[in-house]
Amino acid sequence: MKVLKTHKTFEGLTQFWSHESQETKTEMKFSTFIPQGKVEGCIIWLSGLTCTEENFITKAGAQKYLAENNLMVIAPDTSPRGLNLPGEHDAYDFGSGAGFYVDATTADYKTNYRMYSYIVNELYGIIQNHFKIAKISIMGHSMGGHGALVIGLRESDKFKSVSAFSPIVNPTQAPWGQKAFQGYLGADQTAWKPYDACELLKIGKKHAHKILIHQGTKDEFLLNGQLLTPNWVETCQKQGQEQEVVFAEDYDHSYYFIATFIEAHIKHHARFLK
Repeated sequence: MKVLKTHKTFEGLTQFWSHESQETKTEMKFSTFIPQGKVEGCIIWLSGLTCTEENFITKAGAQKYLAENNLMVIAPDTSPRGLNLPGEHDAYDFGSGAGFYVDATTADYKTNYRMYSYIVNELYGIIQNHFKIAKISIMGHSMGGHGALVIGLRESDKFKSVSAFSPIVNPTQAPWGQKAFQGYLGADQTAWKPYDACELLKIGKKHAHKILIHQGTKDEFLLNGQLLTPNWVETCQKQGQEQEVVFAEDYDHSYYFIATFIEAHIKHHARFLK
């Protein structure tokens, strides 16, 4: 565990870290904000396509609200780095910067692209063992929103609460998800379903607490069929998962949108972490 940079922020510390990952077999990086005084819980933030450990901690404006609620956040990178796998750097929506929070099974990717286990086992363990925090929640944006929903439903005993901004809720039915899953998991679509939040709901996976989502109505990826938010609402209603989707009028997919509503998400998690 190496600290790369430290910035005092709202009397706490914003920091950037690196470590050698057992899951990805590469160096991995993450950012943190740790408030001053007693920390009552930690939220994992999962970022979206093309992002790194820097985007959320720099752009979302979360530190003020985290400090007010005595909560830590940890924001990992979105994929392994420093590799040169076949096709890894050819497109923004697959490979580098686009790990999709799955454990890959295809020959080229199965050794390093293990972002599901990296989050659920390794990063979770770092929070508990290095930072000494027991209560943990999860949230994310876009591809990271997909990751947060899937992990929150599959690992509901580990995560106190779940939320997302503009998540890819039904990736087996969306072009982004279909491309990624084909590359990471192969052609057998039954292997894709454990990484699809709507499919998980259909087989009875639930979270005990309400799942909060904010979705902009002018989000270009909602309008072009990548996010499929209505599928989530319908499936939750059928399966009895308590949820709230806030359709934010005229907001888009950007960090301006996230910064506008991040306080609501931190307060949502604080209810279950404090």
